[in-house]
Amino acid sequence: MTVSRATRYGVLATGALLAGGLSYVGLVDPHRPGAVFPRCPFLLLTGWDCPFCGGLRMTHDVLHGDLAGAVADNAFLLLGLPLLAAWGLSRWYRGRPVLTGAMATVLVIAALGWTVLRNLPGFPLAPFLIG
Repeated sequence: MTVSRATRYGVLATGALLAGGLSYVGLVDPHRPGAVFPRCPFLLLTGWDCPFCGGLRMTHDVLHGDLAGAVADNAFLLLGLPLLAAWGLSRWYRGRPVLTGAMATVLVIAALGWTVLRNLPGFPLAPFLIG
């Protein structure tokens, strides 16, 4: 099996972008006011936390070994991303489609359910938002 030069460069570029992004999130604390990170457009438009709100803070906490902080910031992503990656990689390895319509429906329903749950008054795992 030969891999084209364009594919190799694409993989290398993607890896470099991922490493750069993780390095930035690891070095710049998104918990601090004034940290330069994008605001959530869903939160700005609706006032609700989206399924990904707290994801940057969760990633920072994971990179620094603070699992309790990561759970508080976004338990859905903390548990869901590794499970989703393992699921997709196992399907890819067996030659099956990584994403089907039924799987996409399950993911959308799970994300909508988490969005509603985390926006209920008094829900303990709502992310702490900074100004």
